[in-house]
Amino acid sequence: MTRQRRVILEILSRERWHPTGDEVYRLARRRLPRISLGTVYRNLDLLSEQGLIQKIEVSGRQRRFDGRLEPHCHARCTACDHVEDVMYRPAVSLERAAAELKGWEISGHSLELMGRCPGCIAAAPDSEPEPRDRGGTAT
Repeated sequence: MTRQRRVILEILSRERWHPTGDEVYRLARRRLPRISLGTVYRNLDLLSEQGLIQKIEVSGRQRRFDGRLEPHCHARCTACDHVEDVMYRPAVSLERAAAELKGWEISGHSLELMGRCPGCIAAAPDSEPEPRDRGGTAT
């Protein structure tokens, strides 16, 4: 476990807003000023492959990272892209239900709830949600 990996794990175990790789990089530079963006992304991929963090990938969106490993899903704001944990475990696991599919080997699942977060609702209560670029700003 290198110092860089330890710092990245500490960041993700502390942060609950699911930072992007760029946001992890900015936070890591506060403690390791000479760390490179490439080092952060390589370590995020490695930590994900080792099962120490979760990589949240949604088609058309920038990957986010989650230090919480217990079973849960995510709610994503369609206006600002903010992501929050939803601690939910169905009575019958999706993996077990999917095991009944003939010929399939299921390795996992992803469930994402979509809507508007409280901040976006308060800012524009009657508007339709429209995706917008927040410039990597975490909320």
